Amino acid sequence: MVQKPKSYLRSLGSDLPSSIVVFLVALPLCLGIAIGSGAPPFSGLIAGIVGGIVIGSLSGSQLSVSGPAAGLTTIVLAAITKLQVYEAFLLAVVLAGLIQIALGFLKAGVLGDYIPGAAIKGMLAAIGLILILKQIPHLLGDEADFEGDEGFKQPDGKNTFTAVFYAFKNIMPVAMGIGLLSLAIIIIWEKISKKSRVLTLIPSAMIVVVVSVLINEWLKANKPELALGTAHLVSIPIAQTPGEFLSFFTHPDFSHLSNVTVWTSAFTIAIVASLETLLNIEASDELDVYKRVTPTNRELKAQGMGNLVSGLIGGLPLTSVVVRTSANVNAGAKTKVSAITHGLLLLLCVALIPGLLNLIPFASLAAVLIYTGYKLTKPSLYKKFYKKGMDQFLPFVITVVAILMTDLLIGILIGCCVGLIFVLRSNFKSAVFIVNDDNKYLFRLRKDVSFLNKPIIKRKLEEVPENSYVLIDAARADFIDKDVIEVIEDFQKHAPLKNINVELKKSVYKEQGFHHFEPQELVLSKN
Repeated sequence: MVQKPKSYLRSLGSDLPSSIVVFLVALPLCLGIAIGSGAPPFSGLIAGIVGGIVIGSLSGSQLSVSGPAAGLTTIVLAAITKLQVYEAFLLAVVLAGLIQIALGFLKAGVLGDYIPGAAIKGMLAAIGLILILKQIPHLLGDEADFEGDEGFKQPDGKNTFTAVFYAFKNIMPVAMGIGLLSLAIIIIWEKISKKSRVLTLIPSAMIVVVVSVLINEWLKANKPELALGTAHLVSIPIAQTPGEFLSFFTHPDFSHLSNVTVWTSAFTIAIVASLETLLNIEASDELDVYKRVTPTNRELKAQGMGNLVSGLIGGLPLTSVVVRTSANVNAGAKTKVSAITHGLLLLLCVALIPGLLNLIPFASLAAVLIYTGYKLTKPSLYKKFYKKGMDQFLPFVITVVAILMTDLLIGILIGCCVGLIFVLRSNFKSAVFIVNDDNKYLFRLRKDVSFLNKPIIKRKLEEVPENSYVLIDAARADFIDKDVIEVIEDFQKHAPLKNINVELKKSVYKEQGFHHFEPQELVLSKN
């Protein structure tokens, strides 16, 4: 049995290295999502900082990491385009936060409990595949698409698969070399670090970043024609003075409160961000080796407060994000200290050492994300679900394919619908058990017997031959639909005409709706 962490302080040895990994993963994603959303690049960093510090502190989740989400990119881009004034969009983010807080008090978090487990696992596996496919171009030096893009269709007309194809046609050897070396370092370090408690304190992502920066700086000094240019490096706005740094933070314009588009954008952001958060929280709890359960209503309130603060200081809307969360888990995080610290690291580093951060090649960070993606979508996961049977495997695979070919919300909706179909199918098959031995028939009603079971019960009862004995056992049924009860009562009425003995076994006939039998009257035979 896995023991829970005893305290935040005793978990620092795991949480601090994990926070560095999450920080390095979040840095390019925050910038990329802001650029892809048509917002100022620094707005993504603000959102990342708020997601770590504010939401990390208020959330009941120990592992979830929040930040700007790729799933909101098209919504944010559309809102900014319609509103035209960025300060009006920030007002929509503030209002979205207030709506989420209200949803938390209204206990809307219960919606997350209705997501099938196969769909959640499928979502994690799909995110893993998307990470691998989307990061391959960056590993090869193709920066045509922004970091953090998760959609199947891309703004340049390509899709997830064709982008990989074109990336192989436009390989940049140095970027690919740095990327492959980074991937090798991560794999090797993950193996050797397990042998030493000291080595586990040094995250492989940090080693990868240091090595890749040193290689590129050496190339700049000795072979400048081969060195990676700014298009292949992290690019954070650099402030020359504290006043200039503070100017990166902007504020909403409350004079737009009467603008209907502001309110429609706010409700859209609040609903989509809440749904995505609930999905990611379920996934986060699945990844937690300690099997802690996140209070979903508290999470909606925390997310709402995060969006409120983010909008007030110029940031993008926030959700819990699977990519950051899975990186956090895979790096060994045990408590929320990792998420909070990653937010503090973002704030301190973009304020104090943006120049150093701008030396980091995207190829090295792509390697970190590809390895994270592999951890989410290992072949063993597919084998495990295949062994569980088609009722688990098909919803899982369909969810993976649907997310891969559309986006997170549409894909998970398809996965939930497929999962629901299989649940209904399973309940339909198991609700009625029918067996016979010569002229003796047993009809056993179990679980919930719905109107969907009426046709098969009616048909099987009609097929009972003359001079038979029928036992209808409803003792194990939790619910029997009125239509089914009517079919059984009709059969009882006409059974004497075919010389059929009928025994009904149920202790609560009247509660279920039977009117023709008393609790003690278990046998009814022909005259």
